[in-house]
Amino acid sequence: MAANMYRVGDYVYFENSSSNPYLIRRIEELNKTANGNVEAKVVCFYRRRDISNSLIMLADKHAKEVEEESETTIEVDLTDKQKHQLKHRELFLSRQYESLPATHIRGKCSVALLNETESVLSYLEKEDTFFYSLVYDPSLKTLLADKGEIRVGPRYQADVPDMLAEGELDDREQAKLEVKIWDPDSPLTDRQIDQFLVVARAVGTFARALDCSSSVRQPSLHMSAAAASRDITLFHAMDTLHKHNYDLSSAISVLVPLGGPVLCRDEMEEWSASEASLFEEALEKYGKDFNDIRQDFLPWKSLTSIIEYYYMWKTTDRYVQQKRLKAAEAESKLKQVYIPTYNKPNPNQISSNNGKPATVNGAMGASYQAQASLIGRACESCYTSQSHQWYSWGPPNMQCRLCASCWIYWKKYGGLKMPTQTDEDKLSSSQPAEESHVRTHMSRQATQGTPVRNTGSPKSAVKTRQAFFLHTTCWTKLARQVCKNTLRLRQAARRPFVPINCAAIKAEYADRHYEIAGNPLKIKSTRKPLSCIIGYLEIHPAMKPNVIRSTPSLQSPSTKRLLAPSNHSSLSILGKRNYSHHNGLDESSSHSTRTIMHAAPRVHITNGKALQASASTIKTSAIPVIKRQRQNWLDASDDGFFIATEETSAEAVRNLLTFLITEKLVDMYTFFLS
Repeated sequence: MAANMYRVGDYVYFENSSSNPYLIRRIEELNKTANGNVEAKVVCFYRRRDISNSLIMLADKHAKEVEEESETTIEVDLTDKQKHQLKHRELFLSRQYESLPATHIRGKCSVALLNETESVLSYLEKEDTFFYSLVYDPSLKTLLADKGEIRVGPRYQADVPDMLAEGELDDREQAKLEVKIWDPDSPLTDRQIDQFLVVARAVGTFARALDCSSSVRQPSLHMSAAAASRDITLFHAMDTLHKHNYDLSSAISVLVPLGGPVLCRDEMEEWSASEASLFEEALEKYGKDFNDIRQDFLPWKSLTSIIEYYYMWKTTDRYVQQKRLKAAEAESKLKQVYIPTYNKPNPNQISSNNGKPATVNGAMGASYQAQASLIGRACESCYTSQSHQWYSWGPPNMQCRLCASCWIYWKKYGGLKMPTQTDEDKLSSSQPAEESHVRTHMSRQATQGTPVRNTGSPKSAVKTRQAFFLHTTCWTKLARQVCKNTLRLRQAARRPFVPINCAAIKAEYADRHYEIAGNPLKIKSTRKPLSCIIGYLEIHPAMKPNVIRSTPSLQSPSTKRLLAPSNHSSLSILGKRNYSHHNGLDESSSHSTRTIMHAAPRVHITNGKALQASASTIKTSAIPVIKRQRQNWLDASDDGFFIATEETSAEAVRNLLTFLITEKLVDMYTFFLS
């Protein structure tokens, strides 16, 4: 009964999603809505997973500085697991309020300000215990240190001397240590002192009547007399009387100098009505946090002025009236609420009823085999394979799951029990995020064969997809050979979305690993390196094919000199055919005619006139150089896949190849395999 009773000021868990961790909140108010439901006005606390990485680095830096400056910190050697779990206990306070249904409460917890004199293990040893040291602003995305601290030093703390022995005299000069502001043994009687204070009040009332600003703020005589009777006027009168050795005549003359009566004001009179309204609004929002009040509402006021006004404001009737109204509202509001234990099944539970696949994150499984494969998967947190209840965790396509205890830990603390390799890499990584993204993208482009080039353009935006590298261990390679019947790589490759039962493979490998010693594995032939291929080609040069020429006389130098150059004039419809094809005669019967015809000088046609060929008259046309376009490395795609259609299948492409090309491909393949 007491565990399910929640009161104002309790730290509680709120559930806003069936798969996400609980929200940690502090109950400020319990209000009943018009339809009879109970809503809780709560203060928000944030986890490390809820803020950005830059703020997390700032928080870690602040914690390190506090640890170095503190002299009372208890040094404790923590393991990697304890350091990992300690981060789940750290929260960040905020000034943000929100209203949540009270029916979403899932339990109580404890949140405290970080105690530097206490061991951090005390937070790990207690269940549902959290700590905070920084304040997070969700709107500005900033972290600030909590204002609560103890000032240490001679400016803030007194140096207490040793206790004097009995009969020992104090050698210190009291005149240097104290300032006397009033003498109770003065020659004046109490009646004379009271009469002098009445005169001081009258002078203060008259001074306010002469002052224009005071007449605006205190329009009536009654209010002016009440303002003149405040402590600031009485303190000034008694101080003046003490300075003039309790001489009434001289003290009265000082109260009324030649320029006019003395006017003494305190903070209650210096503040305007609008400033007083701002102060009350700020006090309602921030409480007695005078630094935030000055920063956000009254930046033109000093901190001393705000504090002095606060304690004077507490003596006014307005404060008493507001206090009564708040007390009446508190009486009408709920002070506690009973929330029964939440026993409904979580949608993330993995269960199988009547052979039907279970739901994963609220959706049915893709196939029964994919659901059945979850039976052999271990917990993603503690790696156990036995639990009375399993819960799906993470994206549905990943098919990850947690055991019952790790699921409760995930919901309460927002993380996994055991640290992962990714967390260790994040801790050890010291390079900026932008630099790591650039390097990752450059390496991915180099792997794809895309030329890497920095354009220097401000519009260039680097894609931030994370690359990964799979490193296969020796034991995994051996398990692939030993457990071929269980693994079935070809069958698994055709079903990429069905996970492999790693537990069964590990069990079989543990039973059959001794077979490796008796039957050594065959080493597959690897492809020869490029240097070996180049060396082989230098020793065994390729044979040049013998070109069969129809006319042996064309090999002579004299004949080559007489061969006709290509036609640079206007092209005919015959194109670049052989001369034998131009006249329809056989090539062997036209050698003499062809030689005579091409021995004559060439005639070029320029603007319709014949022109003899010479070096000075013929102008070569300027052929533009076609520049090779280089692909931008930022525009290259990260990855791609190809689907073979009926037009691009292996059989269709094979039919398009000629016999000679096929024979050459076979020869090249045989050469590289040898």
